[in-house]
Amino acid sequence: MLHRRRAFTGAAVAIAALGISTLPVTAGAQEAPQAKPAVDMPAGMLKAMERDLGLTPAEARARVANEAEASKLAPKLEKALASEFSGAWVTGATAELVVATTDRGQAAAIEKAGATAKVVEHSLGDLNASMKKLDQASNSAAGDAASVWYVDAQSNTVVVRSANPAKARQLVAASGVDADTVRVVNSSEAPKPLYDVVGGDAYYMGSGGRCSVGFSVRRGSTPGFATAGHCGRAGTSTSGYNRVRQGTFQASRFPGRDMAWVAVNSSWNTTPYVRGSRYRVAGSRQAPVGSSICRSGSTTGWHCGTVRQHNTSVRYPQGTVYGVTRTSVCAEPGDSGGSFISGSQAQGVTSGGSGNCRSGGTTYYQPLNPILSAYGLTLVTG
Repeated sequence: MLHRRRAFTGAAVAIAALGISTLPVTAGAQEAPQAKPAVDMPAGMLKAMERDLGLTPAEARARVANEAEASKLAPKLEKALASEFSGAWVTGATAELVVATTDRGQAAAIEKAGATAKVVEHSLGDLNASMKKLDQASNSAAGDAASVWYVDAQSNTVVVRSANPAKARQLVAASGVDADTVRVVNSSEAPKPLYDVVGGDAYYMGSGGRCSVGFSVRRGSTPGFATAGHCGRAGTSTSGYNRVRQGTFQASRFPGRDMAWVAVNSSWNTTPYVRGSRYRVAGSRQAPVGSSICRSGSTTGWHCGTVRQHNTSVRYPQGTVYGVTRTSVCAEPGDSGGSFISGSQAQGVTSGGSGNCRSGGTTYYQPLNPILSAYGLTLVTG
């Protein structure tokens, strides 16, 4: 049942106090004068968005601009709605922002702020609590109970994907979560780490194997880059794309998370660029669910898709990884550790997935902000 309606005046005042304006840009065949792109998008990314999302260059620029505005508005509404917030995502060719709430009395204020309101039963806090219980229960569950589970704000449930739905339901029951918050989906998806993947520039581990640079970072005065944890352990040496001695893994975590960072030596200079262009990274603001997102990899080049779900747990053969983001972008071996970016905002590093770039697939990335926070890093921006 929906939560009891609260006084509307307080919610409206809280949202109005944010000084939020409506989202300004719409996509179309022609760019309106006000539809100035938020970033100067590289040709490779535009071509990939045209191929993978069916967008013209004008539509792609307008969509990215709208998504940039949505990524600013969504956290403001989340703060204003507090415990009644139930998630946010963008939808449609123009990336219309939708914000869910458990309080019908807040819908008008959400609409006034510039987003579409959706009234649902469960708050995001309730769904995240169910997700945490499933994560805990999965540590002792059979390996084939579930392959992927995530909070799906659009359906207002925690979705559990499994090739064995009966075992998945046993996992749900054992976790003690409210069954009304969970939806089990029959799925043959079997994610695995993409070990020899390159996202941005290639790099090679000391004992063999190849991965890719995610994003340039600094820890104090020490330069380096973020990448996937499954690529190496602390102390592993690296050489660059040209086989010149490059640096050393300073910290790494996998499974549990899929995060690591490498400190580079004085022969290397960190830059705010993504492979394949002189494209400057401006920040790491999280893109809402439904946003377009692109990946640069040395094996398959630029490929794009959309953000499907944040806060996803994936069971790899080596163990479960928590808190990754599920996307419709394809990837292949040679793309691991590489850059996921939405507009000008860095999103994360390639973790693993299923499928390929011929028939399509699903790819997961480790969000960048938790890497920065865990290791005290600063993203190099331009």
